Parts: sequence; C-alpha cells; structure tokens
Amino acid sequence: MRFAEVIGQQATKEQLLQMVDEDRLPHALLLCGPAGCGKMALALAFASYLLCSNHRGQADACGTCRQCLMTEKWEHPDLHFTYPTIKLPWMGSDHKPVSDDFISEWRHMLLTRGPYFTMDQWLSEIGAENQQAIITAGESDELNRKLSLKSSQGGYKVSVIWLPERMKTECANKMLKLIEEPPSQTVFILVSEEPDMLLETIRSRTQRIDVKRIDTDSIRQALTSQRGIDSETAERIARIANGSWKKALDMLDTGNENELFLDMFISLMRLAYARNVRELKQWSDTIHGFGREKQKRFLTYMLRLVRENFMYNFGNPELNYMTAREEAFAANFARFINEANILPINDLINKAFVDISQNTTAKIVFFDLALKMIVLLIQK
Repeated sequence: MRFAEVIGQQATKEQLLQMVDEDRLPHALLLCGPAGCGKMALALAFASYLLCSNHRGQADACGTCRQCLMTEKWEHPDLHFTYPTIKLPWMGSDHKPVSDDFISEWRHMLLTRGPYFTMDQWLSEIGAENQQAIITAGESDELNRKLSLKSSQGGYKVSVIWLPERMKTECANKMLKLIEEPPSQTVFILVSEEPDMLLETIRSRTQRIDVKRIDTDSIRQALTSQRGIDSETAERIARIANGSWKKALDMLDTGNENELFLDMFISLMRLAYARNVRELKQWSDTIHGFGREKQKRFLTYMLRLVRENFMYNFGNPELNYMTAREEAFAANFARFINEANILPINDLINKAFVDISQNTTAKIVFFDLALKMIVLLIQK
C-alpha cells in the first residue's frame, strides 16, 4: 500500500511525511474520521512508508525493496495489527481471542477488499453472526510481548490498531501503559471512528489527526481512472458518496443495498398515500427480517432521501445528490415533502432509529412509522 493508492487526502499525506522529514514523528498517532474517508488507507500507506528501506527523502514507499515486498502481502514481521475479534466455538472457555487468531482472514480482506471496508464486512469475513466484536485484554498482553522483541529488520516496529474504541476496559488500561512507555523505535497508529469513546488518558498521549471526508473531485477522478466510469456518471456518484470512497464503490454494484432501500422507500410512500394498511403491515414485516444494523442503515437512507426530495422542490440541481433512479421517483413524489411535514417526518424517522437502537421490536416500530406516514403525507 502506497500513498499514491490513497484516494484524495493530499493534505494529510503531506502532514505525515513532514513529521518524518522534520524528525518529529510522535510515538502514537490517532487518525479519526467518518467511515469511508480513508483512515485505514492512510494508516497502511504510512506504515508501509516507515518500514520501507528507501523512504528517507522520498514522498512514498519505493514499492520494490524487500521490506515493501513483505508489506505488499501484509506479512512484514515488524508490522502488527490489532482489530476487534469474536469468540469462536472451538476456543476454550478461558481463551481470550486475539488478532492473530484471525490473521489469515484479516490479510485476505486487505488483499481482496483493500483498505476501504466496514465492520459489517469484517464480521462477514470471520463468520460472525450476531456477536459483538471487541478487542480483549488478551490482545494487549500479546501486543506487549511482540513489541518487547527487537525489530526483526532493524528499523521501525509499527502497530496499527483498528477501532481502538472497541477495547475492553482491562485492555485499554494495559494499552495505555504500553503507549505511555513504548518500546524503542515503535510507532502506534490508532484508526478510530468514535475517538470520544476512547479513554481520555489514551487520547491525551496520542497526536490526533482528523481525516476529513474525501473531496468530490478526487472521488470523481478515481472513478474514471480506476473504474472506467464515464464523466457524467462519475460526477453523480461522487456527489452522492458524500466523501466516502466505500459508498462510491457500493453504488457501482447494481445489486447494492441502496437499490433495495429505494424499493422499500418507494413502496412505503405509495402504500401510505393509498392508505393501504394491510400492505403496510406486510411492509413492516419485511423490514423486520433485515436485522437491526440493516434496519438502522435503511432509516439513515430514508432521512437522506426525504431531504433530497424536499430540496428537489427548489428546482436547483446543485442542491441535489441523487442517483438517476432516485431522481426519477422524486420528479413525481417530491411535491409531497414540503414545509408542513419535512420536520415531523424527520422526527418520526429519527425516533424510529433510536427505538431500533434500543432493541424495541422492529415490527412495532416500522408499522407505527408506516401508519403515521399516512397522516404526514397529506399535510400541506
């Protein structure tokens, strides 16, 4: 992984390189930002750069030295990964899962999916069903053991920790001590989406870098150069992606989740307008089968599409971020989202999101939403 492969984020790349050039590289970095912005891509590119034999004075890892050839396969002995894991049936009752238990799956995901992935994809990779992935206390003990060893290649030892906010308290306390007194030539790169959930003492001992969403033009250029997408389609996808390369890639898949969500949204609005309560009950039963995380993603999608339909009424294409199919539906539907009901509809969807997050029965939540939508759609 090289900086040249990271989509956008030029300012952050330069900031990381400048730290090395000026010999002020901190022992612990905290890369924070929204999903899909490329935090992990930056972390992997920087780790590859630090481990490269020829990085001094260069703007990227060389890609050809022995060190780079090892990091290409994510098998460099001085590169250590920490990530959330689950407990599998074959593990003993006293076994605390560690990252090395899943290192084959981790490398496979990085090599096949690349650095732009989600927790759902990771859970799918390791065969998790409804388990909560965490970083156990056993992980901090194992990492301490690894980093206490001398560097295999005589350079840096790099520890990349993905989603450190998922560390158990015991693990976080042990990790704090390790970061406070790091072994020689060790660099920690923490990649976080919810840094506020980290121990304050850990945050205070890292140099935080906030990674912004990828600029639209960088996503558009990557879509055309890497994926062969025509300029007009790439522009539309880049705008809707809202700074997330992962979301842009998802939209290239014709069977992607958003297509299903659009179908469900259209069905809800048509059935609510027709006051078809029986069919709305079946609609809510269908959503019930999605699973909680997917239900939350659907509600987030609904919020976006309601906003887009409201903005469509202003007749300014620059204000809209919709696919061609979403826009085709909005052409006839947008007039039903207006000043009288936009806020109540948003409140209704947000309340449903909170209820689902608190494990309220999905059938009840979505049927209630559907029935109330009947009333809100007739408000003018």
